[in-house]
Amino acid sequence: MLDYNQPIDRARPEAPQQRSQTGFNVLELVNLLWRRKVAIAAAALLGATLAVVIGKSLTPRYTATAQLYVDPRELQLVDRELTPRAQDVSGMAMVVESQARLITSNSVLLQVIQQANLDKDPEFGGGGEVRGLMSSLLGLIGLHPSAPSAEDRKEVQLAALDALNKHITIRKTEKSFIVDIEVWSTNPAKAAMLANTLTNTYLTESRNSQALAARRATADLSSRLKELRERLRNAETALATYKAQNNFVGTQDTLISDQQLSASNQRLAAARAATMDTQARLDQIEASRRTAADAGAIPEALQSPTIANLRAQYADARKKYAEQTAELGPRHPALRQTEKQVEDLKRTISEEIDRFAQSAKNDLTRARDYEASLNRALEAQKRQSVQLSQAAVRLRELEREADASRDVYQSFLKRSRETEEQESLNTSAARVIGEATVPQRRSFPPGMSLFAMIGFIFGALAASSWFVAAEHLFAGAPEPTRRQRAPAPEIAKPVPEAAAPPPPPLALVEKPVIARLQEADVIRTLGAILATGNGVDLTRIGWPTLRSGFPLTSLLNALRDMRAAVTRHAAGKAMPVIAFVGAGETAERSVTALNFALAAARDGSRVLMIDADHQAHALSRKVDHPGKSNPGKLGWLSAGSKAAREIKTVNGISVLPLVAGDAGKAADAVGKTVAQARTAGGHDLVILDGPAMPLSAAGRKLLDGADALVAVLPTSRDINESMEEILTALGGAERKLVGVVLNELDPATETRQRGKQYA
Repeated sequence: MLDYNQPIDRARPEAPQQRSQTGFNVLELVNLLWRRKVAIAAAALLGATLAVVIGKSLTPRYTATAQLYVDPRELQLVDRELTPRAQDVSGMAMVVESQARLITSNSVLLQVIQQANLDKDPEFGGGGEVRGLMSSLLGLIGLHPSAPSAEDRKEVQLAALDALNKHITIRKTEKSFIVDIEVWSTNPAKAAMLANTLTNTYLTESRNSQALAARRATADLSSRLKELRERLRNAETALATYKAQNNFVGTQDTLISDQQLSASNQRLAAARAATMDTQARLDQIEASRRTAADAGAIPEALQSPTIANLRAQYADARKKYAEQTAELGPRHPALRQTEKQVEDLKRTISEEIDRFAQSAKNDLTRARDYEASLNRALEAQKRQSVQLSQAAVRLRELEREADASRDVYQSFLKRSRETEEQESLNTSAARVIGEATVPQRRSFPPGMSLFAMIGFIFGALAASSWFVAAEHLFAGAPEPTRRQRAPAPEIAKPVPEAAAPPPPPLALVEKPVIARLQEADVIRTLGAILATGNGVDLTRIGWPTLRSGFPLTSLLNALRDMRAAVTRHAAGKAMPVIAFVGAGETAERSVTALNFALAAARDGSRVLMIDADHQAHALSRKVDHPGKSNPGKLGWLSAGSKAAREIKTVNGISVLPLVAGDAGKAADAVGKTVAQARTAGGHDLVILDGPAMPLSAAGRKLLDGADALVAVLPTSRDINESMEEILTALGGAERKLVGVVLNELDPATETRQRGKQYA
């Protein structure tokens, strides 16, 4: 593979690779150890024997394990606990960790020392047997040793406490509330006894601490109850005195004055409604009397039995009058009598209606008098209510003070009774789920077989290391093997009189940018769809082109880096020229060049794309079909022929088709077109699709005029061979190579669409 970080110097032959010579190899090591196998085996056996002896001399330890279940939630025996409980998982884990640390607290361990008499156990620094033996010996000669002082006893307890701490290991099981308590001792029964004693002591201490906390809280609350009771009594006395002084009399909810005011207001509203009703009834009666309508049609008349009887008689008389009028003459006595009877009944009904009107007037007068009296009483009650409202400001203040004192006193009293009851309650959920049993096997030291194996391995390694070190340090370095050849004698060369000047430093070839054109980056369209309503669209000529809406893909970023490298190679030119070369005869180079142009146009560059492949001219065939070009979109640029006119596309890219004729004329025409475009300044970048491989004289001329090169490598061929072929063909122009594009598009898709034309 090529290394672009190394200078190019093809004239200088590569130096032969030097091999390092080692003074010691694996074969010699194996031979050395095989020669010393007896000594190594003897050392290994000696090491195993020493290890077993050391293991036998060690004091055995026996470990007993007790298991505790420490539930931080505890039992819910009362509504309010003394201490808040942990609600989340992290808080519960912290509570369990704290309880595990409390197991080895000094208060718990000191009780274990006292219960198990560890201050007299030699294993824990007590020395009770030695002291008893000394007392017996002194008693034989008549001497009695003095009793140990308090400081001596305290020192012994502290020593036992330190030793017991070293014998205890607390392990908390992950993601659980189970705590393992491990206690080791030289006596297995003692280890089990200490583990059980420690768990029982911890549970007892936990219950005592809860009872002590409840007792202390009860004492603190009770000490405040007397003061709070006296404060409540004073507040209630002041409230009652103020009510009596300001005549605040009422029920529990409202005052009597407020109740009277509300009742008077309701009665006044009812009286006003009755007055309005009476007035409306009178107005209706008066209106009926003034009009020619039937006065007996008012509701009072309809409800009156007297008027109903009179109206019935009136109807009968009218009926009789009508019959007699038809039979008798107008002057007949019977007819006149009947007519008089009708008039009398009508007058009687009118008089009855007048009595209704007089009654309505009397009711209206009485209702107005009643409303006026209620209004006067209400005004008096309003004045009294205003006076009471002014005095109620101080009353409400006294009531708030009394309510606050009452609430505080009741809260303290209730809490005091609760904490007093909690002294006798055990809310702890911790319990022993596994008592420690007498261990049957020792925990230390391990089995003698393991000691023997470790001693055997260490003995063999020590002997082998010794023999290897002795071989190198005392025997010297090994002589060179016979297969090594002596260096050839150096032939003296004549020294020139004038030393040649040092060669100029070789320039480094800039490492090209590598890009991958994949199926995920492109979209395929049907062939022969070229012109749209606005002009030629290069994304619809049948070639796979870049997807729209993906501005930050790795392919586009690599193409931007290539354009930046082209700008550096152009050294300030207004319109750099980049040529695309590639191995093979397929259209993969042209497809890559088109996508490069589309990416540049998408970033805002004005691109001129020229078909410089005189052999395949794939780009010209795609965009210069007869009848497909839009004459209105032809530009002014020309490559020496009217047929090869610049085609402006809707993608922001101008395409110049291939020049008809031989390769030399085409190359000259392309060069003149580039110079003409630079002079006009209508483009930002020129892309040459070609020349094709192998390079001809005209192709090399085109590459000499280009500022940068991009190699297209199809993955259908061997990439290394294709790259070597391109570099060999480029020769000195390889320094212009700024990028390599690996075309990984599926050629099968293009083959399936080749030759198909769609409208």
